[in-house]
Amino acid sequence: MSTRTQTGTGEALPLVDDAGPGGSAAVGTAVLGVLAAAVVAVGLWHLTQGTSGVGGWQLLRLLTGAQEEVGGVPVRDVLTGSRLPRLFAGVAVGFALGVAGALLQSVTRNVLASPDTLAVTAGSYLALTVVAAFGLAVPLWASGAVAFIGGVAAAAVVLGLAGRSAGSGTTRLILAGSAMAMALDAATAMLLILFDENTTGLFAWGSGSLAQLNLDASVRAAPVIILTLAAALLLCRRLDVLKLGDDTAATLGVPVRGTRIMAVAAAVLLTSISVTLAGPIAFVGLGAPVLARLLAHRIPALHRHVFMVPASGLLGALLILLADTALRAILSAEGASSVPTGIPTALLGAVVIVLLAMRMRDSGPIRQPPHARAGIHSRRRFITALTVAAALLAASVVVGLLAGSLWLRTGDIGLWLQGAAPDLIGRALDERLPRVGAAVLAGAALGLAGCVVQATVRNPLAEPGLLGVTAGAGLGAVSVVTSGAGGRPLMIVMAVLMALATFGLIALLAWRGGLLPDRFVLIGIGFGYGLSALTTFVLLRADPWNTPRILTWLSGTTYGRSLADVGPVAVGLLLAVPLLFSMRRQLDLLAVDEDTPPDPGHQV
Repeated sequence: MSTRTQTGTGEALPLVDDAGPGGSAAVGTAVLGVLAAAVVAVGLWHLTQGTSGVGGWQLLRLLTGAQEEVGGVPVRDVLTGSRLPRLFAGVAVGFALGVAGALLQSVTRNVLASPDTLAVTAGSYLALTVVAAFGLAVPLWASGAVAFIGGVAAAAVVLGLAGRSAGSGTTRLILAGSAMAMALDAATAMLLILFDENTTGLFAWGSGSLAQLNLDASVRAAPVIILTLAAALLLCRRLDVLKLGDDTAATLGVPVRGTRIMAVAAAVLLTSISVTLAGPIAFVGLGAPVLARLLAHRIPALHRHVFMVPASGLLGALLILLADTALRAILSAEGASSVPTGIPTALLGAVVIVLLAMRMRDSGPIRQPPHARAGIHSRRRFITALTVAAALLAASVVVGLLAGSLWLRTGDIGLWLQGAAPDLIGRALDERLPRVGAAVLAGAALGLAGCVVQATVRNPLAEPGLLGVTAGAGLGAVSVVTSGAGGRPLMIVMAVLMALATFGLIALLAWRGGLLPDRFVLIGIGFGYGLSALTTFVLLRADPWNTPRILTWLSGTTYGRSLADVGPVAVGLLLAVPLLFSMRRQLDLLAVDEDTPPDPGHQV
């Protein structure tokens, strides 16, 4: 008889193996041996790939003592200076991320938890970017400490935002992590733009790269990974009991809080090491533990953490090596050199999130019950709020027109409107008006879109950027910009079409047995990650080193906008606002749970 519990996706997992202790240990050890053999086999395949032309036959002859050269370079130098460093980095990073993901999923009891979804990777990346941007020279061990501090801070904030629901509320935890990751990524992009000379190449590295100068980094990281794994294995019995629930675990003598702190610290340390070695390689920390848990359905021994944790590490190493070798096999070694390894792993992670979200049960932990819903209950308050907002908007527009390298006065705007302003003032206002207009209309469009999305999915934290719609529009626009096949009109059309197609596909996948808000949000997050990875791939293939231009475009800017650019947004708002206002009653009803009748006394 096995005891079972519920995961964050509503899926029941056994807690106690049906097999006996001896048989379970033997089976678990055999599984680890098979996974290790698979890593070795894929590693040997990995060694045969590269840009130097050294193949498996030359490497095999090297073992017999033959001294050969390819292109004037000794085969031994190719092996020790390029192939082995890349292989060892892949194994070390994959293993570290796999173990980190397994620990985070166990302490949160949430199969969607990982270094990426909890913003640990983004925090470590930002910390290292700060060091590079300000030109601080630090040794490898200090870089790892910097990344560790950034990851710990990000994880602490995310788990604090998720609160006690971290172990049961999938959507709140992932939303908190995704929101924090977006904020940290924005800060990183700002530093890459402002300090482009000090951070050259960090954009490509920011998607994860196994390229290494030598074996030194991997050799120094190996003891830390091994010691951290040993510490994690010492926690395995506690983690097994923790799956029974906090109250039960505490009754059985497990220090719940201390166990969680130690497990999260170990996971963050492993993540910081991987980021220091190869940059933020995405979603191996999610995919590897999920695969281990899926294998556990067939092999009950893997439900024990003493086997599941190292199995996740081996699966992580296997995923990274397979992604790297497959990328090189498809694009050739030369073509794959400009594509970070983290891009195919990010696509894998996006698929995993979507598949898991489609299997989840909607728990609705972050939605307020109808009686607690906040709203405007009087027309007077509504008019007051609207008046204050309009006044602030008008003041912001005026300041936007006056502020700049040349500060103007309000009288200058009057002269400009009359066509009597001096040339210098006229040119300044001619340049500022489109930028201010673009900012105002873009903000209004995004605010309106967020309002509609939140009402539709009944989730106050939902917005187009978090649901993947913005990423879809970005991919459509980038595909036009990088291909050079058309101008701005075609770019706008492609962005709109891709955004609509992304939303339609997300809604189609989420609409199984009814539109569940939590499922809709998580599928959107998965699409956002996958489409962002594709956008990065397209940009790097087109122009891998023009980091400031790429990041400025991806981050959004009003620079260089003209009235012709502002026009389509204004037309869209003129059409959308009356339409949505006429649907206000339907949106009010959508914001209410399907099983809850609307409050007849509620006014908008």
